[in-house]
Amino acid sequence: MSNKTRIIFFTTLAITAIAAIVFLISIATQDEGPSEISSFAQCVNSPDAVILETYPRQCRLNDGRTFSEGIGNELEKMDLIRIDNPRPNQEIKSPLIVSGEARGYWFFEASFPVRLYDANGNEIALAIAQAQGDWMTEDFVPYEAVLEFNTPATSTGVLVLEKDNPSGLPENADELVVPISF
Repeated sequence: MSNKTRIIFFTTLAITAIAAIVFLISIATQDEGPSEISSFAQCVNSPDAVILETYPRQCRLNDGRTFSEGIGNELEKMDLIRIDNPRPNQEIKSPLIVSGEARGYWFFEASFPVRLYDANGNEIALAIAQAQGDWMTEDFVPYEAVLEFNTPATSTGVLVLEKDNPSGLPENADELVVPISF
């Protein structure tokens, strides 16, 4: 094989290799449009996601989209009622001890209702939280309730701690909503 033939052969081989590499890189970086990810739970399972340890937690994708973990209305109710157990998105089982502290005016006659719903909105348990101290105050008072329930067919649900409202007036109603899983 002459030198001229070898140069042409190796030049052709090099150009073909470079073209193949450019083609593979363009396929790998090709924009496929928006991904199917539309929630925090889906984002967490994505290989290109970064979980930010904030409260609530956030999940950020490489394309800049960010999803926040749903924690109910805990942050907006912190000055009225707080929950120690269960925490938002915690997996629960029966019997469930619900505990925390609430302002005295959240109670009526030292109690308030606690309801557990499945993901379809079906009530699966009701218990009465009892004040664990003097509730005739505007300060925080510890509470506790025990919920017994059968595990529903859905994998998630919500726990609702209702401000006791003997008047029945909508302006006196309030609630803390805590997402949970079964």
